[in-house]
Amino acid sequence: MGTITLINNETGEKFDFNLIECTRGPKAVDFSKLFERTNIFSYDPGYGSTAGCESTISYIDGKNGQLLYKGIPVEEIVEKYKFTDVAKLLITGEAPKNEQESKEFDLELRHRSFLHEGLINIFSAFPDGGHPMANLSSAVAALSTFHFDHKEMDDEGDYQTMARRIIAKITTLVAFSYRNSIGAPLIYPDVSRSYVENFLYMLRAYPGGKLKYTLKGEEEISALEVEALDKIFALHADHGQNASTTTVRNVASTGVHPYAAISAGINALWGPAHGGANEKVLVQLEQIGDVKNVDKFVAKAKDKSDPFRLMGFGHRVYKSYDPRAKAIKALKDELNKKGITMNARLSEIAEKLEEVALNDDYFKERNLYPNVDFYSGIILTALKIPVQLFTPIFVIGRMPGWCAQVMEHIKNPHARITRPRQVYLGK
Repeated sequence: MGTITLINNETGEKFDFNLIECTRGPKAVDFSKLFERTNIFSYDPGYGSTAGCESTISYIDGKNGQLLYKGIPVEEIVEKYKFTDVAKLLITGEAPKNEQESKEFDLELRHRSFLHEGLINIFSAFPDGGHPMANLSSAVAALSTFHFDHKEMDDEGDYQTMARRIIAKITTLVAFSYRNSIGAPLIYPDVSRSYVENFLYMLRAYPGGKLKYTLKGEEEISALEVEALDKIFALHADHGQNASTTTVRNVASTGVHPYAAISAGINALWGPAHGGANEKVLVQLEQIGDVKNVDKFVAKAKDKSDPFRLMGFGHRVYKSYDPRAKAIKALKDELNKKGITMNARLSEIAEKLEEVALNDDYFKERNLYPNVDFYSGIILTALKIPVQLFTPIFVIGRMPGWCAQVMEHIKNPHARITRPRQVYLGK
């Protein structure tokens, strides 16, 4: 293990700090005793150069555009694994070994997807038209009261029950939150349907369990729709220490119920600078209106005096093409070929925006490449997902990652309550 020396030029004092060798990426300086030893603390707004935890869950190489789940590239993840397989990988460290294990885990989640009838009553208190994310964070916080035993977990079985329970129930909570927000009757889960298909069923079905009826008969949920949404969930399953994941860990560090920490993460994800960005991308594509207007809006984005900025471009970590964005774009093209038609006008605008940006020095110099939000809204619209559900879809996808992160934090005997310092500039 190497060291790095900090020299105080005012006093001449020298302090050595250990370097931590990471299995991937740059080394880290162990500054955990910086204040105690020097009476100085570091200043890092936004924590862009600060690691707040050790983790084995996911890894991002922003320079080379790489994302790994448990050491597996995300491109391989979406190619080989279903979302429920990814969930098992993240919370247990191992993906299902065969088709039988995969089906058993999916079936377990289906059986856990029902809500306590008392929890369902909470939805009647929410007004029509409320954003599903507000309903959802409240319902997840309330879920802790129905499963309060997760406050104290003693063994791996307890941790797994906690994680599997909320991964299973989050689809039901999202579907109920949405249907309540539009005043529609709630549809209970159907255990005969797979995890992802069941979610689409709860969104679309009518009382009595029937889907939309047409002159040709009952409308089916196609296997292609299920596959597409499954991939979108998998692409969002974990993403290092982003704002919402860090929020989950920070809140969990107080010893609160895991579901309360996850509820806080949902609120963090709601913001348009984070998970709410995919809603904003679609709104902006509608604002541009026509492919002939693309150059005008690109010019606005480059104008320093204009507050307008292009949504869906750039990322805090990625300084090259977001690998999830590549996968999303490939999925969009594949779905078009297989019969799920995208909105042609919005898709054309998006592709023209990407073409202009990738060939414009302004965007290249600033590493402003399309991110995961850029095409996801177009695909979700083609899957008949309402715009107000775009961010809750993100919640479903990210739930296994949040569970893995909160478990990792609670199990760490060296974890401490999060307590950053501040640079005080007041009177």
